[in-house]
Amino acid sequence: MIGSRFRDFDWMLLGIVMVLSVVSVLEIRSATEMTKFHGFQQKQLVFLGVGLVGMFVFALVDYHRLLQISYWAYGVSIVSLLAVKVVGTKVLGARRWINLGGGIHFQPSEWVRLVLILVAARFFWDIVENGRDLSWKDIGKAFLLIGVPLMLVLKEPDLGTSLTYLPVLVVGLFLGGIKWKQAGILVLGLLLVVGVGLWSGKLLKPYQRQRLTAFMNPDSDPMASGYQIKQSLIAVGSGGLWGKGQSKGTQTQGDFLPIPYTDFIFAAFCEEHGFIGAIGVLLLYFLILVRLIQNAQTAADPPGSLIVMGIVGVLLFQIAVNIGMCVGLMPVTGIPLPLMSYGGSSIIYMFLALGIVMNVRMRRFVN
Repeated sequence: MIGSRFRDFDWMLLGIVMVLSVVSVLEIRSATEMTKFHGFQQKQLVFLGVGLVGMFVFALVDYHRLLQISYWAYGVSIVSLLAVKVVGTKVLGARRWINLGGGIHFQPSEWVRLVLILVAARFFWDIVENGRDLSWKDIGKAFLLIGVPLMLVLKEPDLGTSLTYLPVLVVGLFLGGIKWKQAGILVLGLLLVVGVGLWSGKLLKPYQRQRLTAFMNPDSDPMASGYQIKQSLIAVGSGGLWGKGQSKGTQTQGDFLPIPYTDFIFAAFCEEHGFIGAIGVLLLYFLILVRLIQNAQTAADPPGSLIVMGIVGVLLFQIAVNIGMCVGLMPVTGIPLPLMSYGGSSIIYMFLALGIVMNVRMRRFVN
């Protein structure tokens, strides 16, 4: 019976994901070769193995059951974020991880994103199923639903991860039937609130505000707030058409490019593999997004489509912001590049999300 279910498994999507994962492992090995982090590629392989197992498990559990327990999972997620404030490990001034022992650190904010996708899908489907239009009260509840964990993560502080919760809200509102007038009012209101918050200095910490403005003129402070962007631009530009070759990047291997195995792994890859290599990676992401959208279109019911499109929204946002950051079009926010950047929580989240996508796909002919 399990074998018959896996006949509808999206093996093509998994194949593309695995190609990108192999590229990730090779690039992490190259980026850390001359550093104290050498060997991280082996940990990444372990994360990939755990992620694959989790993906197949999530593919077998009916996503309708996940929707049924989503509000309970939401409550647990809030508790886990509060636990970070109490027992979390502080690294570089941020308290984002819980030490599980044995060198393993758990980042709750990553799996919370998956819970939010499920909660949003259930919340907006309940509205659509009842045959009523999206009211301002519903919009307020949706903002509260996403806003509570967002603010908790922002206080860790983790601006990058907190921002990845916003696409879940945007996709939910759009597919939930928000009217253009409501959307316009919301956009103007949010711009006003964010503008006042940034101006007053109460919304973000000083270093976060510097990051948000440094990308517009990195030369204004090239050795501090503009350093990361400048080094990334040098790395990307020096790669040329074909790149300098594996493990031959002067910016990467010379330790000028900051954290080239996580936030700036795309810049490191561009330096070593050039414009052609970058196009290849972008093509892989494009194919992944296309397959995901196709799975959303063929879902058996609207909740399935909502879940998959929520995953699409988050994935697209992360890709755009990370790559935009590396080429100087976006501020440095610490958002990892999905399936490329080193990190257990990020990789496992991505594969669990893919497992739910497979789950939706394998039940597309079930009434």
